[in-house]
Amino acid sequence: MTDPAAESPAPSPNTPAPLGRATLVAACFAICVAQIGIPLASPLIGEIQQALGASAAALAWIPAAFILPTAILELNFGVLGDLFGRKRLLVLGGLLITAGCLVVATAGSMTQLIAGQAVAGLGAAAIFPSSLAVIVAGTREPVARARALSYWALSLAFGAMIAPLISGFIAEHAHWGWAFVPLAVLGLVTSAVSGRWIVDSRQATADRGLDRPGQLTIAVSLLALLYAVIEGASDGYSEPHIVLAFVLAAASFTAFLAVERRSRAPMLRLDLFRTPAFAAAAAIGLLALFGFIGTAYALSIKLEAVHHVSPFQAALPFALVQAVPLLLTPFLPKLLQHVHPRTLLVGGLLSLAAGEFWMALLPGDATGLASMTGPILLMGVGFITMFSSLTAVAVGTVDIRYAGMASAVTSLVRETGQALGPAVVGAVALGTASSGLADKLASSGLPPQALGVAEAVNTEGGALAVANADLGSLSGTVAPLAREALESGLDLGMYVCAGAALAGAVIAALALRHSGAAGAMAAGTSAQEAATAPAGAPNSVKPLPSA
Repeated sequence: MTDPAAESPAPSPNTPAPLGRATLVAACFAICVAQIGIPLASPLIGEIQQALGASAAALAWIPAAFILPTAILELNFGVLGDLFGRKRLLVLGGLLITAGCLVVATAGSMTQLIAGQAVAGLGAAAIFPSSLAVIVAGTREPVARARALSYWALSLAFGAMIAPLISGFIAEHAHWGWAFVPLAVLGLVTSAVSGRWIVDSRQATADRGLDRPGQLTIAVSLLALLYAVIEGASDGYSEPHIVLAFVLAAASFTAFLAVERRSRAPMLRLDLFRTPAFAAAAAIGLLALFGFIGTAYALSIKLEAVHHVSPFQAALPFALVQAVPLLLTPFLPKLLQHVHPRTLLVGGLLSLAAGEFWMALLPGDATGLASMTGPILLMGVGFITMFSSLTAVAVGTVDIRYAGMASAVTSLVRETGQALGPAVVGAVALGTASSGLADKLASSGLPPQALGVAEAVNTEGGALAVANADLGSLSGTVAPLAREALESGLDLGMYVCAGAALAGAVIAALALRHSGAAGAMAAGTSAQEAATAPAGAPNSVKPLPSA
């Protein structure tokens, strides 16, 4: 790497200068800031629910609104960076994060909060591929690239770890909206630092272009699917508008496949899925991220909205589960060089499933960090082991020319899993809780008038609303029933997540028996290095997405 003082703009952005220290620091800072936005709201669920009277369905939109733009737009943001320069996208991404966080910080309604999350998520979607592409474009030597990518991954993991601590600490001493102000400031700093220190690069070639029909159809499909899953939990899945949303999601996805099959420059190469190992890796990524993020969402509801622990106490489990990957990341390249990715993948998924099962088995009053340390450690170790080996499998089973596209495709699939996790778990857990509470109320022996009031609140807002509603003299009787029903429902949601991780382990054990995915690893290439092998393939996977 060059000295910062020697770093100067390249004669042409299409032939970028070697990566300088200032550019590396700026890119790592940008990815750290973008990653902070994903788990920032996790310790605030209970505070938001009480302050804004949010329904269970509305709470599920809080993480989904931030993740969805990344899932939908990340691939095309990579193309925009190729065409117009990655530096511009980094500056724009920081400004969007600032704008979105200010909207959230001043939110007086769930609609405004979710809109702000979406704007901030749009900024993160611009930063994720652009920051990585800047590093890849400026490092031609494998050793230099591996070193730079390890700094990038550590920065991302650090952002994931400190985010819940920031929001939890601030919310414990001030209004929850202030928790988003530091990220708004960091967004401005990101734009300034990127504008000053990033050496621009691009790769405007004839075969690179925006896939507008593909972008539109996949966006409609994912939005319609999430709407149907989230809103169906409260409105009922047989309601006409919910059924219509499911139909629209299926029709749009079918149209997306048709468009990609005919596109000259598709955002998703469907022929990659003809490789069984690659198709298996995509399915495993969807299931694993669904389970990991779904469990984190269920835990946040349990701690904050059900048991009302302090925001900082609620933040500690989220910080610990991210600290484990942060501590293990430096050792992963050597581990991947000596152990077949399939072995690591199966072991990681089993560890992840065991941690999720253990978390579901904890008694309802086990809200302290000490009681959750065991399952959290299993989840953290399982997640980072699974994730790194999954990257090796995904890019090691396709032609090296398509390594960037392969990692981009698996990134899209995993982002979809992250978005679906809270949606499906919320639907299963809170729908089951409301149904269970109705049965408990019917056998509670409450007077008819009191029973009618409790049932009305349950019908309108679900068990979560009953647990937190001021029902006067009924609260002492009804609230414990609601909390009991919620705990049962949330435990069921975690069991579903653990089942998803187990299903992923079965797929890995069966489908990857004859995989040649270890080829890149045997040559001494790290998973991150393999994922970004082509210097012009910016849409590479993010090593450590967060809860």
